[in-house]
Amino acid sequence: MKIWCFLFLCFGEEEEDRNCDNSNLDIRYHFNFDNKGMEAMREGILENGSEEVENDGSELVSWEPLGNGSVAGAGGDRPGLGFQLGDERVNVMENNVNFYFNQEFDEKSEDFLKWIDDLGSSSTGGGRGSQGVKVDVELNLGLGAESSSSSSSMMVPWREDRSRDSQNKRPKVHSLSLDWGSHFEHEIHCLSPVHENVSDEDVPNSSIMGGSAGNDSGGTLKIDDFEVRMDLTDDLLHMVFTFLGDIDLCRAARVCRQWREASSHEDFWRYLNFENRYISPQQFDDMCRRYPNATGVNVYGTPAINSLAMKAVSSLRNLEVLTLGKGQLGESFFLMVTDCHALKSLTVNDATLGNGIQEIPIFHDRLHDLQIVKCRVLRVSIRCPLLETLSLKRSSMPHAVLNCPLLRDLDIASCHKLSDAAIRSAAMSCPLLESLDMSNCSSVSDETVREIARVCVNLTVLDASYCSNISLESVRLPMLTVLKLHSCEGITSASMVAIAHSHSLKILELDNCSLLTSVSLDLAHLENIRLVHCRKFVDLNLRSSVLSSITVSNCPSLQRINIISNALKKLVLQKQESLTWLALQCPFLQEVDLTECESLTNSICKVFSDGGGCPVLRSLVLDSCESLTAVSFCSTSLVNLSLGGCRAITSVELRCPHLELVSLDGCDHLERASFYPVGLKSLNLGICPKLNVLHIEAPQMVSLELKGCGILSDASINCPLLTSLDASFCSQLKDDCLSATTLSCPLIESLVLMSCPSICPIGLLSLRCLPNLTYLDLSYTFLVNLQPVFDSCLYLKVIFFTF
Repeated sequence: MKIWCFLFLCFGEEEEDRNCDNSNLDIRYHFNFDNKGMEAMREGILENGSEEVENDGSELVSWEPLGNGSVAGAGGDRPGLGFQLGDERVNVMENNVNFYFNQEFDEKSEDFLKWIDDLGSSSTGGGRGSQGVKVDVELNLGLGAESSSSSSSMMVPWREDRSRDSQNKRPKVHSLSLDWGSHFEHEIHCLSPVHENVSDEDVPNSSIMGGSAGNDSGGTLKIDDFEVRMDLTDDLLHMVFTFLGDIDLCRAARVCRQWREASSHEDFWRYLNFENRYISPQQFDDMCRRYPNATGVNVYGTPAINSLAMKAVSSLRNLEVLTLGKGQLGESFFLMVTDCHALKSLTVNDATLGNGIQEIPIFHDRLHDLQIVKCRVLRVSIRCPLLETLSLKRSSMPHAVLNCPLLRDLDIASCHKLSDAAIRSAAMSCPLLESLDMSNCSSVSDETVREIARVCVNLTVLDASYCSNISLESVRLPMLTVLKLHSCEGITSASMVAIAHSHSLKILELDNCSLLTSVSLDLAHLENIRLVHCRKFVDLNLRSSVLSSITVSNCPSLQRINIISNALKKLVLQKQESLTWLALQCPFLQEVDLTECESLTNSICKVFSDGGGCPVLRSLVLDSCESLTAVSFCSTSLVNLSLGGCRAITSVELRCPHLELVSLDGCDHLERASFYPVGLKSLNLGICPKLNVLHIEAPQMVSLELKGCGILSDASINCPLLTSLDASFCSQLKDDCLSATTLSCPLIESLVLMSCPSICPIGLLSLRCLPNLTYLDLSYTFLVNLQPVFDSCLYLKVIFFTF
């Protein structure tokens, strides 16, 4: 084979190119192929590509995109610089040159070889192909050494790279030669959602590269001819695949033979999940035969669930978990379940059991968990000696017979057709019952609850929400730890007497109990209580050393709260419009939010001051408490205080040495403010236009803004670290106040007295006490003589003054 190569090199200055790096040289080769050479070229690429992958563990074979091929006459020489290579030299070049593909051609590198085959086949038909074919190929060679006039010298760096990386070789994997059968194609289809259209590209194909089966043998590329290096060992690949779902495993199996073998390992197919996906009985049977050790199956929402479920329990002897629903299950399935001895959990959701007019028997010796949810059945009989959890939630059966001596958790919520006697019989047949959910069973009576409590002495969790006929007045539940009574119209204050006998109670929920007026409980283990939307609720009295959560909301009649707890850290009582009295003995309480408690009076200040029962309180929010008029807090722990929107407040007195943040937004009627001592670093009182008297003692304060306090006449400011004071528009501020301030705040650097007409030249003499003063604003002060300023402020840099 003869190859004519025309080399075009673009150089800058000759001396510069000798020393520069030639890694970006653009070398253009023109290959002239004859008929025989094209086949040899194709074979050479395959063979040499295979050798390159085998001998080199680091370099990546790649091709640049092909330009437009041009046809020349036989022996069509081109003018310019050229050289002729023999077959032996060409082989050397092909074994050493590394071709770098661009991104577009890297995805489908086989197109180049196919294109050569097409050219070869067209040449056999005469015409221009009989004259030979000239192909223009651009190759960007990253040269690591200096350029040379001979092609052999340019290939030397790649020899060195291969020898350098030979020690990093990875195991070679024969890939992409996949013998796809119908099994895995079935997996791809059966794992697709029921309403999802599976395209052809999602179905594995045995001829991923090269021509179709209709092509002749000379032009077809066999994938088995390639060897592709994989960076992942089998163990590492197995570990990575543990994070993939079923669909991703099927897609990964189409990459190569190694990935297919790894993804089909039975460790990944212990749980056959076909939820809401289409799978035929034949495909499911195939999966069961391929993975006989599967322990879990989910065919919820698949067509023909009855046949699939029967196949699962008959074929998978290690089946432990079975989930199915959205269809009809015949009696034969439940009879066959008995022979599936390894089954531990059975879930049937939204299904019709039997023909709707017959009893369904469920007998199993090793079943631990049974869920019959939202099912339609006339009568169900369950005999499972090892059953621990049973749910019949939202099922329409009017009768249920239970023979489950070890049952601990029973859920019959929203079983509207179950009668009071049926519920009593079912629960009393389970003497070890610990948790019972009978919410939305409107027929339940106090007598049923009392009998259940008498037989089931271990009952600790009871949910009787939306049971309008129960009051619990004559019921005793001593072992109860969780009690939920949402929307129980029969629950009244008399019910609390019975609940008080539940000495182990930890969680109590009384939402929407419209007739409840008061709650008074002294329970040593009570941790959480909820009272939401109780319209007539007036009085709350709680005593518990471990009480940590109180939720009281939308109780418009609530007036009094008394809480004693050693564990409560946060209390939120927002929008309690009628709340007037609050007593707290909570030594660890840190946050209190009483936003929009409009009826709170000034007496609330004693609760949150020292000695009021909250010694470590840090944050207090009293926003929009419009009944507060005089606020006075003396607390050594308070850090944040918010009084935003308290429009009726006229005086504020804070003796909180650690107070760092105070909000007075909206306190439009504030007249007197006293902060001594406080830990504030900055304070803005300009939002209080009626402020008249101000006393501040803040050792940490650096910024004070009084802008807009137009009637402020008495101001005592003792802030030794204060650097900025803005008293703009304080028209009543006089010389004596300015003198006292400069004496107590010697570090002031910026002083704004704009529109302070009461300041006289005598007052300006006090500025000599401010050696750091650099900024002074005396605009609109009616001062004429500034000599006292120049005499007193030697380091003044900026002064504003208007005549």
